Formats: sequence, C-alpha cells, structure tokens
Amino acid sequence: MTMKTPCEIIVWELLPAIRSEFAKKLIEKHNLNQREAAEKLGLTEAAISRYLSGKRGDLQIPNGKITKEFEESCNRIINGDKYVVIGETCRICEILKTQNVLERINQPCK
Repeated sequence: MTMKTPCEIIVWELLPAIRSEFAKKLIEKHNLNQREAAEKLGLTEAAISRYLSGKRGDLQIPNGKITKEFEESCNRIINGDKYVVIGETCRICEILKTQNVLERINQPCK
C-alpha cells in the first residue's frame, strides 16, 4: 500500500468533505437552494448535488468543536463575498489538521 502525501489527502479527501459540510449547512440551516449554495461556494450545482447525495465528500468529519466551527464558517460565508469561502475553507482545514485527521485518513487497513 502506498501512503498519500498530506497534499493528496487534502485535495482528494478533506477538501471535498469540507465543501460537502458547507453545502449541507447552507441548505439545511440557511435555507438556500442548490443554485444559491453553489453560487456562495463558487461551485456548480452538479457539485452541490454530488455533495448532498454522498457521491462526493463523504468522509466523516469528527463532531464536537468542529460542528460549531462549520456553523460559524457558514454564517461568514452567507454574509461575505467569494473570498470569504477561501478563508473559511483554509481555516477549517487547519483545525482538522490539528486534530490529526490527515493521519487517521492515511492509516493502512488492518
């Protein structure tokens, strides 16, 4: 089994999971439709649909403190411009990295 680099894990696993959580929260908590969520996140409606259906970004992110952080991010995204999404995505990614999420994703199966 080959180990992935941290950047590969972020691009293929973590970033889609973050976007998925943002999409779900924007739609469920802020009552946006898929088109509006796509516009806020700078994504396509098709991408939002894949996130909502679990076809993409289905990595389970640990609950607890991170749930509150996602909610705060979505509040900022709702009220901000397209650059806020970038900052909030990076902020959440940094929090997840401090919780050793990358290492848990990259563990070989036992």
